[in-house]
Amino acid sequence: MAEGERLQKLLARAGLGSRRQIEDWIRQGRIRLNGRTAVLGARAARGDRIELDGRPVQFRLALEPRRRVIAYHKPVGEVTSRRDPGGRPSVFDRLPPLKTGRWVAVGRLDLNTAGLLLLTTDGDLAHRLMHPATGIERRYAVRVQGPVTPEILRRLRQGVTLEDGPAAFDQLRDAGGSGSNHWFQVSLREGRNREVRRLWESQGLRVSRLLRVGYGPVRLPRGLRPGHWRDLEPAEMASLLAAAGLEPPAPVRPAGGRRRRRGP
Repeated sequence: MAEGERLQKLLARAGLGSRRQIEDWIRQGRIRLNGRTAVLGARAARGDRIELDGRPVQFRLALEPRRRVIAYHKPVGEVTSRRDPGGRPSVFDRLPPLKTGRWVAVGRLDLNTAGLLLLTTDGDLAHRLMHPATGIERRYAVRVQGPVTPEILRRLRQGVTLEDGPAAFDQLRDAGGSGSNHWFQVSLREGRNREVRRLWESQGLRVSRLLRVGYGPVRLPRGLRPGHWRDLEPAEMASLLAAAGLEPPAPVRPAGGRRRRRGP
């Protein structure tokens, strides 16, 4: 058996990006391993020399990474990519700086969607949390404009056909409201692009507000204002790791300082 582990997994754990991102970089020839252009399936071990875009990767970071996850309350108007051709603000602009590695977003929220966005320094964890096989629930509060009939609700629960295949809400319940705007609580177990909006739009309805309120066992923290973040509490982290099929780390005594922080 070849030594080491797959290159994309190793670099994802070091926080360089998600496994999918790193696989794309390998296909694009951006990563070199021991002086040669890396290929998918390559393995790396202690002492190997890895370069990304010609710059050495601090390989030791991948051996004993410090895993961190934060909950960020994304406001409307921010993109979930690091750079935007239109110059719009990014969620990464507000995050706490890291001495090593970088933040990896667990999925995306579109420009006009607000709410809970998880970010981690562990790209492998992000990959597990996003992978369809994990089936982690995403929960939303959605305000719909237009008349919603029982027949529409039945179709959305049973399934409709979108341009990228069949789709349905795993859960859908009335959350109140009056007039032409009505609130619903919905959940999905996949992360297809704009799926919540497209499901409602397939019934001739418009989503006037969309807020993600939960991702797996983690809820949007009460009192966490838009544009602010905080580290997950130990119990939240343990539940999230369990949902991803990972063992929680052994408990350690805090070195001091506050666990809970907020963004600017």
